[in-house]
Amino acid sequence: MRKIHLLGLLSCVLLNLWSGCAVYMATNQPTKKNLAVLRPGTERDLVIAELGAPVNSEVVEEGKKEIYTFVQGYGKFAKAGRALFHGTADVFTIGLWEAVGTPVEGALDGKRVSVRVIFDANGKVKESTTLSIEEPKK
Repeated sequence: MRKIHLLGLLSCVLLNLWSGCAVYMATNQPTKKNLAVLRPGTERDLVIAELGAPVNSEVVEEGKKEIYTFVQGYGKFAKAGRALFHGTADVFTIGLWEAVGTPVEGALDGKRVSVRVIFDANGKVKESTTLSIEEPKK
C-alpha cells in the first residue's frame, strides 16, 4: 500500500515538472502592435519601429510605397489572463491540462497581417491599406 502512495506522489511531482509549457507559451506569445502608427501624418521611422522593416519598398510618384508583414499578437492583460488560467488548470488537474493547453497555445499564435503604406515626400504616412489578415492556424 505504501508503494502505491509513493508511486502516486512521484507521478504527481513528475506531471507538475512536465507542466508549465502552456503557461510559458501564453506569456511568450507575440505582443500586440500599435496600429495607430498607420494614421496619416506618422513618421516612417515610427512605423518601422512598431511593425519592423518593410518586406517590399518602392519609390512612387507620391513618395514611397511599402509593404509590411507582421504578426498581430496579444495585449499584456490577455497574455497574463491566459497564463493564469493555464496555471490554475494545471494545478487543479495535476498537470493533465497540458495535454489540452499546449496545443491551444500553439494554435493561438497571433494573426499574420500585411499592410501597404504610402508615404509622402516628407516620409510621413499618407495612407495605409490592410492587404490581408491570416487567422491563426487551427
